Amino acid sequence: MVDAARARKLADRIQQVVAEMLERRIKDPRLGFVTVTDTRITADLRDATVFYTVFGSEAERADTAAALESAKGIIRAEVGRQTGVRFTPTLTFSHDPLPDSARHLDELLAEARARDEEIAKRAQGAVHAGEPDPYRKPGDEESPDGQEPPVGVEAESHDRAGRSAQ
Repeated sequence: MVDAARARKLADRIQQVVAEMLERRIKDPRLGFVTVTDTRITADLRDATVFYTVFGSEAERADTAAALESAKGIIRAEVGRQTGVRFTPTLTFSHDPLPDSARHLDELLAEARARDEEIAKRAQGAVHAGEPDPYRKPGDEESPDGQEPPVGVEAESHDRAGRSAQ
């Protein structure tokens, strides 16, 4: 197999070549505002997947995908010429959903922040229901039933029949 560092370098070079080709040489009117986000290549250097994003609607994404598919041969030939590898990898173009997912997460986080601020505003003037400290502390004189417990006397344990278990 191939060294992982070599595969990564080749993937980076393919990404540069494809981005340059899309910017300067491919003049397809269907091609939208494309950004090449990542390139991954298999360990045998035979197949490369180029991830891209398109600014625009779903129709523009579909048009861009068609334009990339039709220009695949020209782009692959240029990749082979500029990289100089023995076997030029086949190219597969794949829409990268990561920016859309990140945008959705940002929207959810902003909504959660807004809800937290709203709850904080409501809680500003709020007071606790009941006593400020509802827990008994050592040294409190009263028991829950209102009677003082006898000092130094332990409670007896009883069995089911009510007899003392001592």
